[in-house]
Amino acid sequence: MAKSIRSKWKRKMRAEKRKKNAPKELARLKDVLAKANTDVLMEDVKDITTIVTAEKVKEKAAMESEVAEGDGSLCDTMKMETDVKRSKKTLLDEHGQYPVWMNQRQRKKLRTQRGKKKGKPKNPKGLAW
Repeated sequence: MAKSIRSKWKRKMRAEKRKKNAPKELARLKDVLAKANTDVLMEDVKDITTIVTAEKVKEKAAMESEVAEGDGSLCDTMKMETDVKRSKKTLLDEHGQYPVWMNQRQRKKLRTQRGKKKGKPKNPKGLAW
């Protein structure tokens, strides 16, 4: 279940809200632990909860890509051919298969459209005025 557009939208918005509220929750957690006067060390909490900004993630990815470019051979062998050669007009791939997401009604409609374009139209029998 839970595949409707409404549930997908709600799931997306909950994830956005989690991202937005994460720094506030961390600050509140640290504040509560500071006021509690317990034997929990702040160093332990810092190890458990870390917030990484988008800039740091992008910098790390850029550094890793530069390292991979230096090797060259490793990067070339990792590439995979995942593109399916598909006709934009008929949506058929090289094996004559429709996409997975297409339902039977859409397939039947496209099949009839392809069939109509073959040959020229004939006059109906009997009445040729």
